Amino acid sequence: MPTRLTLLFRVFPPFAFGYFLSYLYRTVNAVIAPDLMRDLTLEPASLGLLTSAYFLAFAAFQLPLGLLLDRFGARRVEAILLVFAAAGALVFSLAQTLPILLLGRALIGLGVSACLMAAFKAFRTWLPTDKLPLANGIQMVSGGIGALAATAPVEMALRFTDWRGLFMILSGLTLVAALIIYLAVPEQPQTERRESLIQQLSGLRDVFTSRDFWSIAPWAFTSQAAYLAILGLWSGPWLSDVAGLDRMQLANVLMGISIAMICGYFLFGALAERLSRIGIPPSTVAASGMSGFMLIQLLLVFRLESLYLPLWLGFGLFGTCCILPYAILSQVFPPHLSGRANTGLNLLVFTSAFAAQWVIGVIVGLWPVGVGQYAPIGYSAGFGLILLFEIAAAGWYFFCRRKLMPVKKNSLDKT
Repeated sequence: MPTRLTLLFRVFPPFAFGYFLSYLYRTVNAVIAPDLMRDLTLEPASLGLLTSAYFLAFAAFQLPLGLLLDRFGARRVEAILLVFAAAGALVFSLAQTLPILLLGRALIGLGVSACLMAAFKAFRTWLPTDKLPLANGIQMVSGGIGALAATAPVEMALRFTDWRGLFMILSGLTLVAALIIYLAVPEQPQTERRESLIQQLSGLRDVFTSRDFWSIAPWAFTSQAAYLAILGLWSGPWLSDVAGLDRMQLANVLMGISIAMICGYFLFGALAERLSRIGIPPSTVAASGMSGFMLIQLLLVFRLESLYLPLWLGFGLFGTCCILPYAILSQVFPPHLSGRANTGLNLLVFTSAFAAQWVIGVIVGLWPVGVGQYAPIGYSAGFGLILLFEIAAAGWYFFCRRKLMPVKKNSLDKT
């Protein structure tokens, strides 16, 4: 059994590097969108479809991923999948048509589909359960750094190369990440339960028929869909078309949002862990933060251009609360089901993010005002539609919470 210090260096840095790359891939199109639209003459709907192909492939692999993680462990699964991501980045860099770009983007989504869930699985294997909110929050910080790298640093890199060269570099870095994870991360302990395929599928059924799962999952996946879809693509066009920022100003604001994201992942993870010591469950922290996140989205729908900077910084900060339900589910379900519980939620998250990112593009495209420019009302309509789903899901959560509290000993409020 590795010592705690050894685990710190063998588990956290390799998974952090993988998730850094995953988030960079996820959000980089917000900066290179003008180049893609210009070079390939893409309309908003096509750009939304291209960017969201990442989410569709990501989501499609979540249920098999949960089975693989629980059976073979985080190390082997993520290392192999990152090779697919590297291949996808190479295909994307060489593509000349939209279908080939879609193929490359989908391969990237498939390849990085384990970067977060594998880390969560490893943390559940090696760490005490009361440390999971903080550990998960620290892991998410690496994603925030990836989002940060996808803003002003990418904009500056595009002065020396183009988006094709950028993706070639990312392909090489992804192969390096796969090698580091395979060589450094400890193997899953053999003492963990080994289940047959029938038992694994039965466990998957247990997750998807759980009242605890379905009480929080709708709010979690609708909120994350808004966060991923908007931050990963439509934040950039909004800042350009609504706030009137130029490309460098836009990249700087996106960098500020990413810094807010980094702070949020760490602060809310630490806050949830600290409050749990005095009897305040992580579900309360999650619900409070996601409520604040919806309020910020409402103000963005009203297009308060003069407040665009604090609103978008708040978007980056409070949207990080959407990750807390993963730690909540890891505490509710036993260790041998933790991979399936989190990937089950991830399936819903990334399917919804795919739909949200594409639908927003379709709606925005209904109000063109020039070449590559769109009216502010389109963004309000698109963002507002997604917010309506979040409000409905929040209402469902609070309704279920009231019903679960008096009857369910291992409910979300006991985590």
